[in-house]
Amino acid sequence: MAKGVRIENIWKIFPPKVVALKNINVEIKPGEFFVILGPSGSGKTTLLRIIAGLEVPTRGRVSIGDKVVVDADKGMFIEPRDRNIGMVFQNWALYPHMSAYDNIAFPLKLKKLPKEEINKRVKEVAEALGIADLLNRKPGHMSGGQQQRVAVARALVKQPDVLLLDEPFSNLDARIRVTAREFVKEIQKKLGITTILVTHDQADAFAVGDRVMVLRNGEVQQMGIPEELYDQPVNVFIANFIGDPPMNIFKLPTTHELLKKIGVDDEIINKHKEVYIGIRPDEAIALEPKEEGHLKGTVIIIEYVGSRKYAKIDLGNGLSIRALLECRADNGDTVSIRLVKVHVFSETGERITTIRF
Repeated sequence: MAKGVRIENIWKIFPPKVVALKNINVEIKPGEFFVILGPSGSGKTTLLRIIAGLEVPTRGRVSIGDKVVVDADKGMFIEPRDRNIGMVFQNWALYPHMSAYDNIAFPLKLKKLPKEEINKRVKEVAEALGIADLLNRKPGHMSGGQQQRVAVARALVKQPDVLLLDEPFSNLDARIRVTAREFVKEIQKKLGITTILVTHDQADAFAVGDRVMVLRNGEVQQMGIPEELYDQPVNVFIANFIGDPPMNIFKLPTTHELLKKIGVDDEIINKHKEVYIGIRPDEAIALEPKEEGHLKGTVIIIEYVGSRKYAKIDLGNGLSIRALLECRADNGDTVSIRLVKVHVFSETGERITTIRF
């Protein structure tokens, strides 16, 4: 039966006074695919290492199921080998001189399980992951995707209570990366194992995560299902960090004419001296100039992101916006821009409201 993970009041301070994690609290449900997302240096890998037992927190405690595995305040610590955790690292850490079979079997040999049990488990997990025909190969004779499956198999063969994934897709090229994400998600759902993924890549996070927690400078910025992070960013950092292409963000004095054009309430204008306005490129639609829109501007650059075409549009007064281009236009053409949604943030970056059109 899957076990949840409870993280309570976790702090990590490295000498002399570097605060890597600040009061992290989260309860990960049994069988959940939970993602810790954040930029480099946000503390996400440190938190994963604390769960694994590779790092000791300065304060706080971690429980797996009903078992407390570390409590810094009481000086209690359970060794990594006794936590029944499977871990897949960024570089997969396969032994190059060993076959796939021996790499997968290695943690079971350390436990000194009987040969028959090891053989049974290795073959079962290899079959489930579609690598039964690779068991005699060494890592140097496998593709990146195959090596990743062997690394996942080695983590799963232990029948862990929790699977930890540290940037497991980073070394894969774009096409294999998509397949690898689908594979990991399918295996996780099939086995029902509680899984925690650390990544800096929002595409990875949104592809596999049931819930996503975003860290910045060691603090939780927002936690929720992917749609919440995209549609209801709690601050400017989340608004700018989540989304591809990134959100258009303008810091404007409340006397700026753009605020009137997009319908920001007088109450907000009177209460603040400055606000941030956030508009996602997919929610600013560039149309023919004769079409009725909220704004007008001149096309500066046209670019493709995947199969979608976007235009960077000069709005005048030093402002420009990236918008989804839904008309025929060239550089220098005038277009009308219809807005779908606008986020309004305070001068300190917290979300005030969302205007929907």
